Amino acid sequence: MSTTQTPPVLAAELAQAWADIQRYHPELPDLAAPESLIGESSSACGHELSFERLLHEAVHGVAAARGVRDTSRAGRYHNRRFLAIAEELGLDHPEEPHPSSGFSLVTLTPEAKRRYRPTTERLQRALKAHSAATAGDTARSFRGPAARHGSSGGGVRVKAVCDCGRNVRVVPSVLAQAPIVCGGCGKPFQIPEVVAAAS
Repeated sequence: MSTTQTPPVLAAELAQAWADIQRYHPELPDLAAPESLIGESSSACGHELSFERLLHEAVHGVAAARGVRDTSRAGRYHNRRFLAIAEELGLDHPEEPHPSSGFSLVTLTPEAKRRYRPTTERLQRALKAHSAATAGDTARSFRGPAARHGSSGGGVRVKAVCDCGRNVRVVPSVLAQAPIVCGGCGKPFQIPEVVAAAS
């Protein structure tokens, strides 16, 4: 299996897993760029890219759809509003909040593990194939999603905006790999400083 074929396969599996979550949580917005989760380093929830990590990201998606501010401290601290939505989606945080990341270290509940077992198994196979295909290719190797929470190696996420004024938080190096397009206006999200520098 070549490395040029694997990322689209993994992106398709990520998109399918996201759609599986949407079946149970229809308010969850579409995943505009599944490939943006590939190739980033470090992880907010203490794991490399996995279904658990994807469900963590879905919590942020539902929070955004509801207009709920679920993090603070530049996205590092996950508050109790994040935890409440996480519990709705099948994630649990049995211990006290972490001093710097709050309730980010969520894990799948037994019920969620049963519900999403086929999805988890499909995604795990795709992740293993991707890891095997990119082993030794340091420029393209998969290390897990970046820390939106400022942990080492991933870079800090910054605000990128589109023409209609919507915004997303993204690691600049991920945005540089390929455009992330707004589902509202169809225009790419751009980092304001980059837009200003280009003018």
